[in-house]
Amino acid sequence: MTLEAFADTIVPGEKRSPDDRAVAGAAEGGGAVVAGAVELLETPATGLAPALGDFARLLNRHAQAYAGQHGLELDPTLPPFVALSFPHRTALVGVLTAPGHPEREVWVSIALFSNMAFDTAAHMHTLDAIAAGHPGLASMGFAMPDSDGLWRFSDYSYGRKLASLHPSTTPTGSPA
Repeated sequence: MTLEAFADTIVPGEKRSPDDRAVAGAAEGGGAVVAGAVELLETPATGLAPALGDFARLLNRHAQAYAGQHGLELDPTLPPFVALSFPHRTALVGVLTAPGHPEREVWVSIALFSNMAFDTAAHMHTLDAIAAGHPGLASMGFAMPDSDGLWRFSDYSYGRKLASLHPSTTPTGSPA
């Protein structure tokens, strides 16, 4: 729940249900949590998976200290970071990711993976993500592939052709 709240602070989304506490509901539509930020963090490829429990505990200790410094009373039934309001979560994440903070690299890494989950669905095959209505890809208007599962773009992104096809390019698109 704590790492979901962190991811939601990075790319906010709407609550998944009325009693959702991890997602603050600071934005409409799905955010990093619905996009799969925690699922991405849990993959071996991130290199962070074995330490996620430690990071959550550390984040909660920071939240407890932050609450004490700001005279905030936290709901004792929730992890401390989750119990912070969205503006206070945002302020604490700003402190943790600021230049000079000794743990900055950890928190920036988790923030980057939260963005990556939303922007690219890196933990899923792109076709599966599109079929599931992945919120990040949908919000960016990510194009559907052609019927054969490949992406081709009849309109050039710069409004003009940038280069001619190399004469040795194979029919599958590989340079010879």
